[in-house]
Amino acid sequence: METRPVEREFSNGDVYSGQLKRTLPHGKGKYAWPDGIVYEGDWEEGKISGRGKLMWSSGAKYEGDFSGGYLHGFGTLTLPDGSVYAGAWRMNVRHGLGRKEYCNSDVYDGSWREGLQDGSGSYSWYNGNRFIGNWKKGKMSGRGVMSWANGDLFNGFWLNGLRHGSGVYKYADGGFYFGTWSRGLKDGSGVFYPAGSKHPSLKKWHRHFGYDDTGNFLLSHNSTTNIDDLRTSKAVSRSLSELTTTSGLTRTSERYPDDYWSTSDPPRDFLHHGPSSKSARSVDSGQSEIRDKNPIVFEREYMQGVLIKERIMSSIDMSHRARPLNLTKEVTVSTCVSFLGGKWNHYLMLNLQLGIRYTVGKITPVPPREVRASDFSERARIMMFFPRNGSQYTPPHKSIDFDWKDYCPMVFRNLREMFKLDAADYMMSICGDDGLREISSPGKSGSIFYLSHDDRFVIKTLKRSELKVLLRMLPRYYEHVGNYENTLITKFFGVHRIKLKWGKKVRFVVMGNMFCTELKIHRRYDLKGSTQGRFTAKNKIGEKTTMKDLDLAYEFQMDKLLREALFKQIILDCSFLESLQILDYSLLLGLHFRAPDPLTDILEPPNEMSDQESDSIASVDVSLPREPAIPPKGLLMVTHEPNSVNTAPGPHIRGSTLRAFSVGEQEVDLILPGTARLRVQLGVNMPAQAHHKLRQDKEESGTVELFEIYDVVVYMGIIDILQEYNMKKKVEHTCKSMKYDPMTISAIEPTLYSKRFIDFLLKVFPEKA
Repeated sequence: METRPVEREFSNGDVYSGQLKRTLPHGKGKYAWPDGIVYEGDWEEGKISGRGKLMWSSGAKYEGDFSGGYLHGFGTLTLPDGSVYAGAWRMNVRHGLGRKEYCNSDVYDGSWREGLQDGSGSYSWYNGNRFIGNWKKGKMSGRGVMSWANGDLFNGFWLNGLRHGSGVYKYADGGFYFGTWSRGLKDGSGVFYPAGSKHPSLKKWHRHFGYDDTGNFLLSHNSTTNIDDLRTSKAVSRSLSELTTTSGLTRTSERYPDDYWSTSDPPRDFLHHGPSSKSARSVDSGQSEIRDKNPIVFEREYMQGVLIKERIMSSIDMSHRARPLNLTKEVTVSTCVSFLGGKWNHYLMLNLQLGIRYTVGKITPVPPREVRASDFSERARIMMFFPRNGSQYTPPHKSIDFDWKDYCPMVFRNLREMFKLDAADYMMSICGDDGLREISSPGKSGSIFYLSHDDRFVIKTLKRSELKVLLRMLPRYYEHVGNYENTLITKFFGVHRIKLKWGKKVRFVVMGNMFCTELKIHRRYDLKGSTQGRFTAKNKIGEKTTMKDLDLAYEFQMDKLLREALFKQIILDCSFLESLQILDYSLLLGLHFRAPDPLTDILEPPNEMSDQESDSIASVDVSLPREPAIPPKGLLMVTHEPNSVNTAPGPHIRGSTLRAFSVGEQEVDLILPGTARLRVQLGVNMPAQAHHKLRQDKEESGTVELFEIYDVVVYMGIIDILQEYNMKKKVEHTCKSMKYDPMTISAIEPTLYSKRFIDFLLKVFPEKA
């Protein structure tokens, strides 16, 4: 190795001066390209590695760490427009913790990943607006707080740069709105507290989002994640000039990392946030005197930014009502395995994931074949012991020792294939690193419900009696779902049992989530056709409450052919359940409401982030007029185009695309203007019109329903099919019949149950007049 500095000039005009190792730069050196790019710093066997400074002819410069010819480590990049990034780099892109000062004086300080804001971070706009919270792929996603220069503040959940989920909006005048948002618009139930009225404490919000009690954000950078190296393959080069210019710092490096952003100013409810309905306006006069003694609040419901219902209440009344929001996505409920609270419940989820991963991995490589009678027998089981420290067949894990049993593995393997479910996708959904989350149970069974991280699968604990029914009916179930691809009956993907070390057995069934959709489900109903006790107490109705038959205030009209296909399948499914002596099943109905023809004075403008050619997040002048975001037609059916919609089978439905009479009996897609284009299938993405029924009992005093007809997207399926008409149910029928009309109770003979169920649904979905 030559220790003294040397200077060499190459035939292409490149010049190097510094130390060499054999013929390659090694140690300290300076390299200049003919187009004005200059590097000065450390080298390692012909590669730029160590500390150094790189300067472009445009005036840009980088000073910091290099590795293998890449900007890698910590360094500062200054661009010609005056923007400066100082922080961590990974192979020429910002990755890790860093601070960027933009040329327009915007500043981002926080975590980066692959050149984009990702993780915890703070973005301050030049106009005084500021966001502090979580980012994903360069957009505000997760929990965070947006404060505007005018004093408004939003504290809640975000998705792709839009408010999405629960949150609190604090107005500059002291008013508060607690509610939910979808794609930047108010969507769902909420409560507005005018300035001066008593509102719930915000301390829980501060703690939930990572703030101290004074509202100061406790920024954590622990969310930075490592990813696999993404190296571009380089051609082997013999000349020094080629080695240095193909190492990642070529002349094209003048294409500096860019950011394309925009945001909007405070979203306003028609530029004010007080009473907006006719009823609310009527009480505006003289309001200040009332507020001093008994402040009023407004319980509201929105659909895509349009106010559809409002109830005026006193803050005293609200203090006795259930809180309007659930901040946490995980709900603790009293269940049949409540002894597994806390860490034990966590162990149960881990055991479930380990067992399913083992079972699916074991059965998937088996060559496909038709199921045999033996595949349904009591011997058709996979059993394995999972010690904490691992074994010859099982990996070590961080849970407790447990025994695993998988029922009828070949049958469920074939069912998953019949439902067009990929084994790898199935395992990733349930057994991936994101894990499962517990959700509250809408019924009285006391079962635990888990939801996969991508919302595709629901896992429910079973009673021993329910497991026996499922295994007895499995051959007939397999035949039925094979014959009718449009069946509305619950899709079963696997049945398992975990035996814990102290002997307790917990049984599970994996099912498809009927509400796995990109659309927000505004209403959920569990409909049996019975009336006795089939209502929900008003003080227990929340954003995601599953309501019952007597709570249903709508009739639904749909296209003639869609309705015919629906009832053809409902009759087939009910006949199947009747033949098995099953009762107590219900239609789980989910409704996504589209905003009615918008009243422009009650439409909230969208809080959108559209891509613009800018290196910072631009702001929009709040004084600019905005057009309503909701088109006059909420739903539109068009001829099906497979290349325009997602045709992948969902976790609930695998059937064919439906035909609509209104589109010339062609297969149809559903267009939701400004939102999505969806494939229409039985029980999924079905368009209808919801007609609000005028009830005998008038609405509560102070409640105003602003619309009578809504466009809705309907999701449905038949659930709870594991209750036989056994001796217990016969006794229940006899006892309740002495007190109530036998046709109003749930426990009746399966043939009558089926007929009543269908008759009730015919009234819910009547023919068009």
